[in-house]
Amino acid sequence: MKTMLNEMKKKKNHIPESCLPVFEDIMLINDRNERDTKFINAMEECLTKEQCFTIWAQNGACRGTKFDKDRKAFAAEHSNKPLSERFDIFVNTIGSGYKSNPNDIVLDEKIKTITISFACKHGLMHLEKGISTSLEAYFGQCAGGRLYELQLALGINLKIKNVDVTGIKKSIKNPCVFAFEIVG
Repeated sequence: MKTMLNEMKKKKNHIPESCLPVFEDIMLINDRNERDTKFINAMEECLTKEQCFTIWAQNGACRGTKFDKDRKAFAAEHSNKPLSERFDIFVNTIGSGYKSNPNDIVLDEKIKTITISFACKHGLMHLEKGISTSLEAYFGQCAGGRLYELQLALGINLKIKNVDVTGIKKSIKNPCVFAFEIVG
């Protein structure tokens, strides 16, 4: 959360300075779970959806994991291939965790999007315990982590377009759907 607060303070993110004291006060809470929950709730209350997407894109959950070396190596090895080919190789190798069924991750080059149906095990664990945060805000962080992973492995720039949690509201066994716009 500290890193997210630092991102919020950057002028390029257009977060109103009047919001920052709310987050700074939350950072003083010692209990990590309480602090994280309040921080996520405050994001939803104080920021627009677009501002949240921007912050999550810069500091998503599960970012910088032990797989970064593999993702960078994959990007270097396949950089000369067209995006559709890199994408297919990614999905069938280091991105195979997305492949529960063929529709779990889809590249649409016509409308320049990647859509992922994703069930975050960490998030589902918290849901089963009854987290008190908004599902959109909680899983938005997860979308930021998936964005980071895809950008690093595929060598492209993405923007979070949508975080859809309607399925998970019906049953925690249903995945979230993250839509990313390819911006470069």
